Amino acid sequence: MSKKIAVAILNWNGKNWLEKFLPSVIRYSPEADIYVIDNFSTDGSAAFLQSRFPEVKIIRNDKNYGFAGGYNEGLKKINNEFYCLLNSDVEVTENWITPVLDLFEGNPAIAAVQPKILSFNRKNYFEFAGAAGGLMDNLGYPYCRGRIFDDVEEDKGQYDDETEIFWASGCSLFIRSDDFWEQNGFDARFFAHQEEIDLCWRLINTGKKIFYTGKSTVYHVGGGTLNKQSAQKTYLNIRNNFSMMLKNLPFPKLIVLILFRLCLDSIAGIYFGLKLGFPHFLAVLRAHFSFYAQAPGTWKLRQKHQKSHFYQTKWLVFKHFL
Repeated sequence: MSKKIAVAILNWNGKNWLEKFLPSVIRYSPEADIYVIDNFSTDGSAAFLQSRFPEVKIIRNDKNYGFAGGYNEGLKKINNEFYCLLNSDVEVTENWITPVLDLFEGNPAIAAVQPKILSFNRKNYFEFAGAAGGLMDNLGYPYCRGRIFDDVEEDKGQYDDETEIFWASGCSLFIRSDDFWEQNGFDARFFAHQEEIDLCWRLINTGKKIFYTGKSTVYHVGGGTLNKQSAQKTYLNIRNNFSMMLKNLPFPKLIVLILFRLCLDSIAGIYFGLKLGFPHFLAVLRAHFSFYAQAPGTWKLRQKHQKSHFYQTKWLVFKHFL
Protein backbone atom coordinates (compact mmCIF):
# COMPACT_ATOMS: atom_id res chain seq x y z
CA MET A 1 0.00 0.00 0.00
CA SER A 2 1.37 3.41 -0.98
CA LYS A 3 2.23 5.93 1.74
CA LYS A 4 0.86 9.46 1.69
CA ILE A 5 4.03 10.97 0.22
CA ALA A 6 6.57 9.85 -2.35
CA VAL A 7 10.11 11.23 -2.48
CA ALA A 8 11.13 11.14 -6.15
CA ILE A 9 14.78 11.68 -7.06
CA LEU A 10 15.55 12.30 -10.72
CA ASN A 11 18.90 10.78 -11.66
CA TRP A 12 21.09 11.12 -14.71
CA ASN A 13 24.55 9.59 -14.34
CA GLY A 14 24.55 10.55 -10.68
CA LYS A 15 25.59 7.29 -9.05
CA ASN A 16 28.13 9.09 -6.86
CA TRP A 17 25.49 11.53 -5.61
CA LEU A 18 23.08 8.67 -4.85
CA GLU A 19 25.75 6.78 -2.94
CA LYS A 20 26.53 9.86 -0.86
CA PHE A 21 23.07 11.29 -0.17
CA LEU A 22 20.47 8.54 -0.55
CA PRO A 23 21.27 7.08 2.92
CA SER A 24 20.08 10.32 4.60
CA VAL A 25 16.86 10.24 2.57
CA ILE A 26 16.16 6.64 3.58
CA ARG A 27 17.03 7.26 7.22
CA TYR A 28 14.95 10.39 7.70
CA SER A 29 11.93 9.59 5.47
CA PRO A 30 10.13 6.68 7.17
CA GLU A 31 6.74 8.17 6.22
CA ALA A 32 7.57 8.22 2.49
CA ASP A 33 7.90 5.85 -0.44
CA ILE A 34 11.27 6.52 -2.06
CA TYR A 35 11.70 6.44 -5.84
CA VAL A 36 14.60 7.09 -8.15
CA ILE A 37 13.55 8.11 -11.65
CA ASP A 38 16.49 7.19 -13.84
CA ASN A 39 16.76 9.45 -16.88
CA PHE A 40 18.53 6.90 -19.11
CA SER A 41 21.82 6.91 -17.19
CA THR A 42 24.88 5.21 -18.63
CA ASP A 43 26.94 4.99 -15.42
CA GLY A 44 25.33 1.86 -13.99
CA SER A 45 23.11 3.81 -11.58
CA ALA A 46 20.14 1.44 -11.83
CA ALA A 47 22.20 -1.70 -11.18
CA PHE A 48 23.94 0.05 -8.28
CA LEU A 49 20.60 0.97 -6.72
CA GLN A 50 19.25 -2.56 -7.04
CA SER A 51 22.25 -4.03 -5.24
CA ARG A 52 22.91 -1.29 -2.67
CA PHE A 53 19.44 0.10 -1.90
CA PRO A 54 16.86 -2.62 -2.70
CA GLU A 55 14.18 -0.76 -0.68
CA VAL A 56 14.23 2.09 -3.22
CA LYS A 57 11.83 1.79 -6.15
CA ILE A 58 13.37 2.45 -9.59
CA ILE A 59 11.55 3.97 -12.56
CA ARG A 60 13.49 3.92 -15.82
CA ASN A 61 12.89 6.51 -18.53
CA ASP A 62 13.63 5.43 -22.09
CA LYS A 63 15.79 8.52 -22.78
CA ASN A 64 17.12 11.64 -21.08
CA TYR A 65 14.11 13.97 -21.04
CA GLY A 66 15.87 16.66 -18.99
CA PHE A 67 14.66 17.80 -15.58
CA ALA A 68 11.18 18.88 -16.67
CA GLY A 69 10.34 16.04 -19.03
CA GLY A 70 12.14 13.48 -16.88
CA TYR A 71 9.89 14.18 -13.93
CA ASN A 72 6.79 14.31 -16.12
CA GLU A 73 7.51 10.83 -17.44
CA GLY A 74 8.55 9.29 -14.15
CA LEU A 75 5.79 10.73 -11.98
CA LYS A 76 3.15 9.16 -14.24
CA LYS A 77 4.04 5.89 -12.49
CA ILE A 78 3.75 7.26 -8.93
CA ASN A 79 0.30 7.45 -7.33
CA ASN A 80 0.92 9.02 -3.91
CA GLU A 81 -1.11 12.00 -2.69
CA PHE A 82 1.99 14.21 -2.37
CA TYR A 83 5.26 14.30 -4.28
CA CYS A 84 8.61 15.55 -3.07
CA LEU A 85 10.85 16.26 -6.06
CA LEU A 86 14.34 16.04 -4.62
CA ASN A 87 17.69 16.63 -6.31
CA SER A 88 20.17 13.79 -6.03
CA ASP A 89 22.80 16.08 -4.45
CA VAL A 90 20.69 16.94 -1.40
CA GLU A 91 21.23 15.84 2.20
CA VAL A 92 18.00 15.84 4.21
CA THR A 93 17.65 16.15 7.97
CA GLU A 94 15.61 14.55 10.71
CA ASN A 95 11.90 15.43 10.68
CA TRP A 96 12.17 17.27 7.36
CA ILE A 97 8.84 15.96 5.98
CA THR A 98 6.46 16.45 8.93
CA PRO A 99 6.32 20.30 8.89
CA VAL A 100 5.56 20.23 5.18
CA LEU A 101 2.68 17.77 5.56
CA ASP A 102 1.33 19.89 8.43
CA LEU A 103 1.16 22.89 6.09
CA PHE A 104 -0.60 20.91 3.37
CA GLU A 105 -3.13 19.44 5.76
CA GLY A 106 -3.79 22.78 7.44
CA ASN A 107 -4.61 24.66 4.23
CA PRO A 108 -6.09 22.94 1.14
CA ALA A 109 -5.23 26.01 -0.98
CA ILE A 110 -1.50 25.31 -0.59
CA ALA A 111 -0.34 23.47 -3.70
CA ALA A 112 3.45 23.46 -3.15
CA VAL A 113 5.89 23.90 -0.29
CA GLN A 114 9.65 24.46 -0.11
CA PRO A 115 11.87 23.80 2.93
CA LYS A 116 14.86 25.91 3.97
CA ILE A 117 17.72 25.13 1.55
CA LEU A 118 21.22 25.62 2.91
CA SER A 119 24.58 25.01 1.26
CA PHE A 120 26.08 21.58 1.83
CA ASN A 121 29.60 23.02 1.57
CA ARG A 122 28.91 26.06 3.77
CA LYS A 123 26.20 24.84 6.09
CA ASN A 124 25.60 28.16 7.79
CA TYR A 125 24.82 29.86 4.45
CA PHE A 126 21.81 29.64 2.18
CA GLU A 127 22.14 27.81 -1.12
CA PHE A 128 21.72 29.46 -4.50
CA ALA A 129 18.87 27.23 -5.73
CA GLY A 130 15.94 28.25 -3.58
CA ALA A 131 17.40 29.53 -0.28
CA ALA A 132 14.41 30.58 1.86
CA GLY A 133 11.79 30.70 -0.88
CA GLY A 134 11.51 32.21 -4.33
CA LEU A 135 10.22 35.65 -5.31
CA MET A 136 10.34 37.75 -8.47
CA ASP A 137 10.85 41.45 -9.08
CA ASN A 138 8.64 43.63 -11.26
CA LEU A 139 10.82 42.96 -14.32
CA GLY A 140 10.50 39.20 -14.07
CA TYR A 141 13.90 38.45 -12.53
CA PRO A 142 13.70 35.57 -10.03
CA TYR A 143 15.45 35.86 -6.70
CA CYS A 144 15.14 34.32 -3.24
CA ARG A 145 14.86 35.32 0.35
CA GLY A 146 18.45 34.77 1.38
CA ARG A 147 19.87 35.02 -2.16
CA ILE A 148 19.85 37.85 -4.69
CA PHE A 149 21.56 36.93 -7.96
CA ASP A 150 24.90 35.40 -6.82
CA ASP A 151 24.96 36.95 -3.34
CA VAL A 152 23.82 34.63 -0.53
CA GLU A 153 23.14 35.40 3.11
CA GLU A 154 24.33 33.64 6.22
CA ASP A 155 21.57 31.77 8.01
CA LYS A 156 21.04 33.52 11.33
CA GLY A 157 17.46 32.38 11.85
CA GLN A 158 16.05 35.35 9.93
CA TYR A 159 13.98 33.01 7.74
CA ASP A 160 12.76 30.48 10.30
CA ASP A 161 9.19 31.48 9.52
CA GLU A 162 6.41 29.92 7.45
CA THR A 163 5.17 32.26 4.75
CA GLU A 164 3.69 32.51 1.29
CA ILE A 165 6.22 32.82 -1.53
CA PHE A 166 5.99 33.07 -5.31
CA TRP A 167 7.93 29.97 -6.33
CA ALA A 168 9.35 26.88 -4.66
CA SER A 169 12.70 25.50 -5.79
CA GLY A 170 12.82 22.30 -7.82
CA CYS A 171 15.79 21.32 -5.67
CA SER A 172 13.32 20.19 -2.99
CA LEU A 173 9.77 20.75 -4.21
CA PHE A 174 6.82 19.32 -2.31
CA ILE A 175 3.60 19.40 -4.32
CA ARG A 176 0.15 17.85 -4.28
CA SER A 177 0.00 15.27 -7.07
CA ASP A 178 -3.49 16.43 -8.10
CA ASP A 179 -2.28 20.01 -8.52
CA PHE A 180 0.79 18.86 -10.46
CA TRP A 181 -1.29 16.94 -12.98
CA GLU A 182 -4.08 19.52 -13.23
CA GLN A 183 -1.35 21.75 -14.70
CA ASN A 184 -0.07 18.90 -16.89
CA GLY A 185 3.16 18.92 -14.92
CA PHE A 186 6.22 20.87 -16.02
CA ASP A 187 6.56 22.47 -19.43
CA ALA A 188 8.86 19.83 -20.96
CA ARG A 189 10.13 22.33 -23.56
CA PHE A 190 12.05 24.08 -20.77
CA PHE A 191 14.26 20.96 -20.39
CA ALA A 192 15.83 22.43 -17.23
CA HIS A 193 15.84 25.70 -15.24
CA GLN A 194 12.85 27.83 -14.20
CA GLU A 195 10.33 25.11 -15.03
CA GLU A 196 9.35 25.10 -11.35
CA ILE A 197 8.78 28.88 -11.39
CA ASP A 198 6.53 28.50 -14.42
CA LEU A 199 4.58 25.71 -12.71
CA CYS A 200 4.15 27.72 -9.50
CA TRP A 201 3.00 30.76 -11.48
CA ARG A 202 0.42 28.65 -13.29
CA LEU A 203 -0.81 27.33 -9.96
CA ILE A 204 -1.11 30.88 -8.59
CA ASN A 205 -3.10 31.85 -11.69
CA THR A 206 -5.69 29.26 -10.63
CA GLY A 207 -5.91 30.58 -7.05
CA LYS A 208 -3.47 28.18 -5.39
CA LYS A 209 -0.78 29.19 -2.89
CA ILE A 210 2.96 28.41 -2.68
CA PHE A 211 4.55 28.27 0.78
CA TYR A 212 7.93 28.10 2.49
CA THR A 213 8.64 26.53 5.86
CA GLY A 214 11.76 27.24 7.90
CA LYS A 215 10.90 24.28 10.15
CA SER A 216 12.31 21.86 7.57
CA THR A 217 15.93 22.01 6.40
CA VAL A 218 17.90 20.37 3.60
CA TYR A 219 21.50 20.87 2.40
CA HIS A 220 22.18 21.19 -1.32
CA VAL A 221 25.52 20.85 -3.10
CA GLY A 222 24.36 22.66 -6.25
CA GLY A 223 25.72 22.55 -9.79
CA GLY A 224 25.51 18.76 -9.93
CA THR A 225 24.19 18.80 -13.50
CA LEU A 226 25.05 22.23 -14.90
CA ASN A 227 27.61 24.43 -13.20
CA LYS A 228 26.59 28.02 -12.42
CA GLN A 229 29.19 29.21 -14.95
CA SER A 230 27.83 27.03 -17.76
CA ALA A 231 26.88 28.88 -20.97
CA GLN A 232 24.13 26.30 -21.48
CA LYS A 233 22.66 27.32 -18.13
CA THR A 234 22.74 30.98 -19.22
CA TYR A 235 20.89 30.01 -22.40
CA LEU A 236 18.21 27.95 -20.63
CA ASN A 237 17.60 30.51 -17.89
CA ILE A 238 17.07 33.41 -20.30
CA ARG A 239 15.00 31.50 -22.87
CA ASN A 240 12.80 29.88 -20.24
CA ASN A 241 12.30 33.12 -18.34
CA PHE A 242 10.93 34.84 -21.46
CA SER A 243 8.67 31.88 -22.28
CA MET A 244 7.38 31.85 -18.72
CA MET A 245 6.47 35.55 -18.86
CA LEU A 246 4.77 35.19 -22.24
CA LYS A 247 2.71 32.32 -20.87
CA ASN A 248 1.72 33.80 -17.52
CA LEU A 249 1.66 37.62 -17.59
CA PRO A 250 -1.65 39.39 -18.33
CA PHE A 251 -1.99 41.22 -21.62
CA PRO A 252 -1.01 43.99 -22.46
CA LYS A 253 1.50 44.24 -19.59
CA LEU A 254 3.47 41.31 -20.99
CA ILE A 255 4.20 43.15 -24.27
CA VAL A 256 5.74 46.16 -22.54
CA LEU A 257 7.71 44.03 -20.11
CA ILE A 258 9.06 41.57 -22.66
CA LEU A 259 10.17 44.35 -25.04
CA PHE A 260 11.93 46.11 -22.18
CA ARG A 261 13.54 42.87 -21.01
CA LEU A 262 14.76 41.99 -24.50
CA CYS A 263 16.64 45.30 -24.58
CA LEU A 264 17.93 44.90 -21.04
CA ASP A 265 19.07 41.34 -21.61
CA SER A 266 20.93 42.39 -24.74
CA ILE A 267 23.00 44.64 -22.47
CA ALA A 268 23.34 41.75 -20.06
CA GLY A 269 24.73 39.64 -22.92
CA ILE A 270 27.62 42.07 -23.29
CA TYR A 271 28.16 41.99 -19.52
CA PHE A 272 28.16 38.17 -19.48
CA GLY A 273 30.52 38.09 -22.44
CA LEU A 274 33.02 40.35 -20.71
CA LYS A 275 32.72 38.66 -17.33
CA LEU A 276 32.27 34.99 -18.25
CA GLY A 277 33.49 34.73 -21.83
CA PHE A 278 32.22 34.89 -25.41
CA PRO A 279 30.16 31.62 -25.17
CA HIS A 280 27.87 33.37 -22.68
CA PHE A 281 27.30 36.26 -25.09
CA LEU A 282 26.34 33.72 -27.75
CA ALA A 283 24.11 31.97 -25.22
CA VAL A 284 22.07 35.17 -24.78
CA LEU A 285 21.62 35.50 -28.56
CA ARG A 286 20.64 31.84 -28.87
CA ALA A 287 18.17 32.25 -26.02
CA HIS A 288 16.43 35.19 -27.71
CA PHE A 289 16.07 33.44 -31.08
CA SER A 290 14.92 30.21 -29.42
CA PHE A 291 12.30 32.20 -27.53
CA TYR A 292 11.04 33.71 -30.79
CA ALA A 293 10.81 30.24 -32.36
CA GLN A 294 8.84 28.89 -29.39
CA ALA A 295 6.58 31.93 -28.99
CA PRO A 296 3.60 30.70 -31.11
CA GLY A 297 3.44 27.45 -29.17
CA THR A 298 3.93 29.26 -25.87
CA TRP A 299 1.04 31.61 -26.61
CA LYS A 300 -1.28 28.63 -27.09
CA LEU A 301 -0.43 27.45 -23.56
CA ARG A 302 -1.71 30.62 -21.90
CA GLN A 303 -4.43 29.98 -19.34
CA LYS A 304 -7.83 31.64 -19.34
CA HIS A 305 -6.77 33.99 -16.53
CA GLN A 306 -3.33 35.44 -15.78
CA LYS A 307 -2.14 37.31 -12.72
CA SER A 308 0.75 39.71 -12.41
CA HIS A 309 3.40 38.21 -10.18
CA PHE A 310 3.50 39.71 -6.72
CA TYR A 311 6.84 41.19 -5.80
CA GLN A 312 8.52 42.65 -2.73
CA THR A 313 11.31 44.39 -4.66
CA LYS A 314 11.14 46.64 -7.73
CA TRP A 315 13.92 47.19 -10.24
CA LEU A 316 16.10 44.59 -8.56
CA VAL A 317 18.67 44.37 -11.34
CA PHE A 318 19.34 48.14 -11.22
CA LYS A 319 19.55 48.27 -7.44
CA HIS A 320 21.88 45.29 -7.30
CA PHE A 321 24.29 46.06 -10.15
CA LEU A 322 24.18 49.86 -10.39
